[in-house]
Amino acid sequence: MPGGTPIPHSVGVSDEEFRAALSRLAAGVVLITAHDPDEGPHGEDIGMTATAFLSVSLDPPLVMVSVRNDSRMDDLLELQPLWAVSVLSGHQRQIAGRFAMKGRISDRLLFEDIPFVRGEVSGAPLVGGALATMECRTEQRVVAGDHTLVIARVLATSIPNEDDGPLTYFRGKYRQLG
Repeated sequence: MPGGTPIPHSVGVSDEEFRAALSRLAAGVVLITAHDPDEGPHGEDIGMTATAFLSVSLDPPLVMVSVRNDSRMDDLLELQPLWAVSVLSGHQRQIAGRFAMKGRISDRLLFEDIPFVRGEVSGAPLVGGALATMECRTEQRVVAGDHTLVIARVLATSIPNEDDGPLTYFRGKYRQLG
């Protein structure tokens, strides 16, 4: 940044301008989870907070999540096609923050005091108190810049908590509707 001015990308938008514009878009917050059966004697659960998650198709039922290239989740989802999504409620801000931390502790410790059940289809953790859960199988991976778009077929769903509102992310903060 010569002179303190952000250097625009070749198309004219700096990282700061891009982030500022997109921070005005409210997004739902989910926890993406997967079980790595090859890690340790009993395998290991891993999780990642995501706000770039959306429905792609009704027939077949497809969803998409964007994961950072070469992240632990990206590496695992390249090998493990089965994973899960927990749609976080407004009261689960702490869970979202825990799995979004940079330089965080091991995933085993992150799951330690979070109530969850193991998905029957994916074997991945499904967070207790979530608004909805989905178990998925990767159908396609598309590299897009510094992220990979993982498109998956939804194999099972559950709606255990209909009474709470969603956790959202807006202007760089987790927020509760209502």
